[in-house]
Amino acid sequence: MQGLTKKHPTDDMVTLRLRVHPQNVERIRRYVDSIEATDEEGSVSLGDFFTGHFPGESKPAVSLRGARGKEELTQRQLAEMTGIPQRHISEMENGKRPIGKEAAKKLAKALNVDYRVFL
Repeated sequence: MQGLTKKHPTDDMVTLRLRVHPQNVERIRRYVDSIEATDEEGSVSLGDFFTGHFPGESKPAVSLRGARGKEELTQRQLAEMTGIPQRHISEMENGKRPIGKEAAKKLAKALNVDYRVFL
């Protein structure tokens, strides 16, 4: 006699299609692999997340890129909203310019986030 078994996890899977910039493909694959590999109880610290998924990049730079992307703004639009030159925003997103407290507050207000994510 066969015993009852749990429902196979793939029965609840959904297909997801994304359009992303080619340079982000591998990063997204690593992220998906990491969340599919953990159980529902698994968790990752924020520091481990940034180190694992954005190696060599600073947390403020990644946070700025992500927040700007979430709001669907170009660097130029963000520059106009904040008064921060577009080239400075580019340098901040690429980790070549630190984000000071005053700039972080301007960016946070425009991007609807807490300014401390940029520090």
